[in-house]
Amino acid sequence: MSKRHSQKYKIDRRMGENLWGRPKSPINSRPYGPGQHGQRRKSKMSDFGIQLMAKQKLKGYYGNITEKQFRRTYDEASRRTGNTAENLIGLLESRLDAVVYRSKFVPTVFAARQFVNHGHVMVNGVKTNIPSYRCKPGDVIEVRQKSRSMALVLEALESAERDIPEYIDLDPKAMKTTFVRIPELSEVPYPVQMEPNLVVEFYSS
Repeated sequence: MSKRHSQKYKIDRRMGENLWGRPKSPINSRPYGPGQHGQRRKSKMSDFGIQLMAKQKLKGYYGNITEKQFRRTYDEASRRTGNTAENLIGLLESRLDAVVYRSKFVPTVFAARQFVNHGHVMVNGVKTNIPSYRCKPGDVIEVRQKSRSMALVLEALESAERDIPEYIDLDPKAMKTTFVRIPELSEVPYPVQMEPNLVVEFYSS
């Protein structure tokens, strides 16, 4: 199991954007990079630097995905027919931890991975503790009965911080959601602009 060793919100300051749209993001009060050199004037970035930043931003958004996992997801997206950038987004949003996060069962993508890891989730009635599990359209994801009274879950569901996207059909009372379809980039409610086309250029160069 991979672990993010740096502080989760430090990536916000490194990217200069509030990646998850959270009110407590430090970028809201300190709009410059972390560390003693964070306030230096930024030089113009090369094309490679722009592509790398786009890749790091998209990978960072999904929490604890390692470079190896992310590259493997990209490779699968490139093998599939159709637009590789759209395929990449579809594969990332099909991850079980991403669906749990989109369903507002938990407040953050980091919590979603841990929530799945700890066995609080069932897919089609079967306990599933693999965050990278690939959900298929029609799959029913639900919080296990014994986990439904957790404060984390109740607070997340009641939060008005995020909206449920159209490719997720949530029944909040039953704490059950259906993964309706694989989304397109335009449907995914990213708080910041994601540029998967630049990720494709990064790996293709």
